[in-house]
Amino acid sequence: MKKFFSMIPVLLCCFNVQAQNTNLNLLIGTYTNSGKSEGIYTYNFNVINGETELKSVTKNVDNPSFLALSPDLKSVYSVNESGSKSTVSAFAFNANEGSLQLLNKQNSQGADPCYITADNKNVIVANYSGGSIAVYGRNENGSLTEAKQVIQHAGKSIDPNKRQESAHVHMVQFTPDKKYLICNDLGEDLVYIYNYNPLAKTAVLTLKTVYKTHAGTGPRHLAFSPNGKFAYLTHEFNGSITAFIYTKGNLNRIQEIGTTAKEFKGKIDAADIHVSPDGKFLYQSNRGDANTISVFSIFPTGKLAFVSRVSTLGKGPRNFAIDPSGKFLLVGNQYSDEVVIFERNKFTGALTDSGKRISVGAPVSLIFAKAN
Repeated sequence: MKKFFSMIPVLLCCFNVQAQNTNLNLLIGTYTNSGKSEGIYTYNFNVINGETELKSVTKNVDNPSFLALSPDLKSVYSVNESGSKSTVSAFAFNANEGSLQLLNKQNSQGADPCYITADNKNVIVANYSGGSIAVYGRNENGSLTEAKQVIQHAGKSIDPNKRQESAHVHMVQFTPDKKYLICNDLGEDLVYIYNYNPLAKTAVLTLKTVYKTHAGTGPRHLAFSPNGKFAYLTHEFNGSITAFIYTKGNLNRIQEIGTTAKEFKGKIDAADIHVSPDGKFLYQSNRGDANTISVFSIFPTGKLAFVSRVSTLGKGPRNFAIDPSGKFLLVGNQYSDEVVIFERNKFTGALTDSGKRISVGAPVSLIFAKAN
């Protein structure tokens, strides 16, 4: 009997660990100017059954249309996409409660920031309308310093009717080795690769090389494979995907592949792209008249093969996220005010509707974080 009671703390500990591993925080950034959203939403997400429960709403945040989590999981950063008055916000993040506490704001140094990324030292923002990159330092408490560096792009491309009359920076992302920063400029049809010097006081980014995409395609988002060997770039205007081999800050193109059916005649408006945690499948979203997620298998060479295509069951799949276990894929349908939860077959890559939904106004950024 004494031995039995001595086992109780161990059993309780194991139960608590299992419970912790079962639940994640799901943070959802939105457009508050839709009138249907109040700010940033945090939900509990159960990785076993896909059930969600609202934990916290961070109100009075202006258009938090893209979010980033710091590597230490203690801070969340948000763009505040509001034209020439745009800012960047830093929040202290309480993982247990899912709550955010505003630390400070800084000017975004360009109109309409649409992407943000962070490491232990810096926070970097892509200003879409402003065509610029802004780099901020991280203070010890997670707040932002004033901008350490601003890089202004100044080019254009062939199609002024598709927003290529000037530079439009759409994404900034660290390479897997953390030595470089990738920047996609939709307006210029260019992918910039910058050397990354995290401890520099001013010249954090220095230009390494520039990759030219096909004119008029509009490079938007890029995703790396988990092993860091491959990169996949989706183009907003034609929905195509370019596959690359990545080595030491260089992108070597190996494939171009489309994402819509041959008979599709509507407007293409590609948005987001992600690789599954096991590196076996790639997913890409198209908005416009398509409103689909396309699924591709990834060969050991890095090349893609089409698998399937499913409706996002809503309009405007601007952003989607795969949970760390790889069991679920969540799509933020911006124009139908709903996050649709799909189950993902890890063997075939196929997506099926779980029947579960999150009703939230204009969801446009989804990120997962540990719950404690």
